[in-house]
Amino acid sequence: MGRGTDKMYITHAEWGNEYSQGGMSFGGKQNAAGKTRQQRVPFNCCSLTLQPFKTPVCTPQGIVYDRENITTYAKHSPTDPVTGEPLQLKALTTLHYHRNPEGRYCCPVSYKAFNDNSYIVAVRPTGNVYSFETVVNFNLKAKNMRDLLNDTPFTKDDIVTLHNPAQPRQVDPDVVRRSRDVNRQRLAQQSKSININAMGTTAHVLAELQKKKTTLQPLTTSSEMAVATRPAKISDASSKLPAPTAHYSTGRMAASFTSTSVAPVTASEAATLDSEEVMFSRIKGKGYVRLQTSLGDLNLELFCDLTPRTCFNFIMLVKSGYYTRVPFHRSIKHFMIQGGDPTGTGRGGQSHWNREFPDEIIKGKLSHDKRGMLSMANHGKDTNSSQFFITFRPCKHLDGKHTVFGQLVGGMATLDKMELIPTDSATDRPLEDIRILGGSVLVDPYEEYQQRQARKRIHESQAKLGGKDTQTPDASNTTWFGKRLDGPHSSAKAALPKPASSSLGVGKYLAAKRRRMVEGETPPKQEPLPMETGTGEPDGPRKKAKPAGYHFGSFSGW
Repeated sequence: MGRGTDKMYITHAEWGNEYSQGGMSFGGKQNAAGKTRQQRVPFNCCSLTLQPFKTPVCTPQGIVYDRENITTYAKHSPTDPVTGEPLQLKALTTLHYHRNPEGRYCCPVSYKAFNDNSYIVAVRPTGNVYSFETVVNFNLKAKNMRDLLNDTPFTKDDIVTLHNPAQPRQVDPDVVRRSRDVNRQRLAQQSKSININAMGTTAHVLAELQKKKTTLQPLTTSSEMAVATRPAKISDASSKLPAPTAHYSTGRMAASFTSTSVAPVTASEAATLDSEEVMFSRIKGKGYVRLQTSLGDLNLELFCDLTPRTCFNFIMLVKSGYYTRVPFHRSIKHFMIQGGDPTGTGRGGQSHWNREFPDEIIKGKLSHDKRGMLSMANHGKDTNSSQFFITFRPCKHLDGKHTVFGQLVGGMATLDKMELIPTDSATDRPLEDIRILGGSVLVDPYEEYQQRQARKRIHESQAKLGGKDTQTPDASNTTWFGKRLDGPHSSAKAALPKPASSSLGVGKYLAAKRRRMVEGETPPKQEPLPMETGTGEPDGPRKKAKPAGYHFGSFSGW
């Protein structure tokens, strides 16, 4: 950036430059605002409604309309809504667009799909729509002025340009809206005049009804206004749990203050967090799942604290019965056995979210270092779904490629039976059918977390509604560590002596004097203290009085 180029005032160029891109709305930019309001019409949209057409027609100038829309419009207005010239329905040409097997508009000769950057033309006698490149190559250059589909002759003037990306046809939506409003008002005035002038006595009745509508309008009461302006019910607002928020903001306020292309925002909003992401970060325990197979049970321990997303996906699939009757479609002796694909081909399977989710690879903590490790099968990075495999021996070469999320803690004999079953040498598919008959979740830390959150919300709602005593405990009955001395299980209550009726602390005489003044009592007369008799000698040696002033003393200790 240059030094000193940012002026603290609006320069002449900023006032007069209509091509300024700084987001200014004054000067030349304001004068050029009307030029940029026009919209480029897509090739498959009606120029009147700016919506995709169903039965396309075009004018001799190549403006495309939908037949139903332009016919309805022509009944009320004799002019073209885009050009303003006289509109004749007889001059409209019905267009015949062709579609490819994918359902997109295309050229019937080259089968090239149309888009907003395609040069599209039509032959007026037949209405067939082609790409301009096709007409140039097969008609103009070949001097074959016949339709390529039905061999109908035409001239060069019969070629109508429907869409030219180099010179796009733009429509001002305000012009179309204004013309429709004018026609609507004209029709309303005509209908009123017809009813009043032509229907005789009925006109007076209509006039009286119109007066009653304008003069006898019901007044809105204060109760109705209160109902109309009443906010939504609290139950409706609390039915949906509030999204968890982060300790940082969305940054929209800062962006609006530093960028002119962002709408101004004066309030800072906390960024919302995904409830599942918050739950994953707070899971600290292990999960346990039992899979019933055709050869026996497999008891699995899930590392929910290390790979929370993968374990949550596995637990939810087991709970939903997704793995029921699912086969183990691949088994390699001394390597692993793979399953979790309902199709049994190794190419199927969906996660709990119906999409692939990323890996959770923790190097140094989780590894394929022993028999019975549970890991996710994938076809690349971050492509996990529902397929998993169990190792038959250590496979450390898979570390960093697959997510290890559990291990086998029970049913090792069942795993031995699976490994001994022979397989097809070509597909590695077990010759004996091995299926998962069902599954049960023994320990679910995610459900426990959700139950804790539900109890917490109930406790907070009861505290807000006054259902529980939320007063702070009395300091005189609470220890420094917060333990109540008057509780039902407190043994310190009996051991502590009861406080005396009168205070023995600081200010006891002030309190007694204040009480006597309130009750109107006279203070007791104080008798002089008796002088003790003695020999007159002090009990100990008298200390010498230090002379006034400041003395440094000895500096030996410095």
